[in-house]
Amino acid sequence: MTTRTIAIHHVTAALRGARRRGLAVDPLLTAAGIAPVLLAQPRARVTADQFARLVKGLWNALDDEFLGFGADRSRRGTFATMGLLAVHSPDLRTALQRAASFYALFADTDADTDPLRLEVVGDTARFAARLSMVDDPDHFLTESVLVIAHRFANWLVRTRIPLLLAEFDYPQPAHRAEYDLIFGCPQEFGAPRTAVSFAAAHLDRPVLQDEASLAGFLHRSPADLLARRDYDRTVGARVHTLLARAVRAGAASPSGPGLPGLDEVAARLSVSPQTLRRQLREEGAAFSRIKDQVRRDAAVAALVAGRESIEELALRLGFSEASAFHRAFRRWTGASPGSYRAASAPVPR
Repeated sequence: MTTRTIAIHHVTAALRGARRRGLAVDPLLTAAGIAPVLLAQPRARVTADQFARLVKGLWNALDDEFLGFGADRSRRGTFATMGLLAVHSPDLRTALQRAASFYALFADTDADTDPLRLEVVGDTARFAARLSMVDDPDHFLTESVLVIAHRFANWLVRTRIPLLLAEFDYPQPAHRAEYDLIFGCPQEFGAPRTAVSFAAAHLDRPVLQDEASLAGFLHRSPADLLARRDYDRTVGARVHTLLARAVRAGAASPSGPGLPGLDEVAARLSVSPQTLRRQLREEGAAFSRIKDQVRRDAAVAALVAGRESIEELALRLGFSEASAFHRAFRRWTGASPGSYRAASAPVPR
């Protein structure tokens, strides 16, 4: 799985319901290994593991799988009960229909506004969410439900189901770039609905999980699904994966060949450099920005882990000197590497 970091925006958004319920959030942040002071840094990032621990902590503290956003609590175990219905379904279509019907039982709405709905139009399936929230201006819960539903569907049929489109019935937000990492597909804002679409043929896939495997899945928690950023359908995501693998393999060490350049990445993807540039440009991406994202995410993860000095980290990421790394890291996150690591709480073991 490609290692990616999570924008502090999502951390702040996840805490909104807990704060509305009067819960002290600083202890939860610290327990997750996230320093509360990072909330004041708009460009700060956290690791996927930190974010997953935070979501689990919020679930436990609130006894609410909707994280305090709903008018009523969705008590812990609700998702597990829905999962039992899903794994005893013959195919994905039935599983998703049962999931939608299950959650409709808890909604104070009429049949035309069920919180979740599976629709099929021609050869395209659409899973839509319309949640009645008390206070969710960031649309965090609605988007989270769609992400978890899609990745749960992948798990049920043991196949990655590529998303064709993600639609949102609200304007494009300031953190628009994060949506590529979350959904890995084209997005449309200001749409008539909030939904994700995929090829309807996947609905006929048989469910390949059972109660035993569900127990293992629940032990890892759906929070892990929410924290993942491992899509590689777009060209930009595939480039990101190749560069991230190079960092993990130590290819960016001073004694190694360094991060592969655009020409080498193009060769690995079996296209010309010119074609790769054009494909990235059509997606609104650029090789240099993706390279920055890979280095940024690796730097954040390393600073949180705290197992190497800043000088060693700078060299491992391919910077000629520590000062260049300091400048780059401040540009990425708004903080120096030293202050960021000092602010980060120890990762729980």
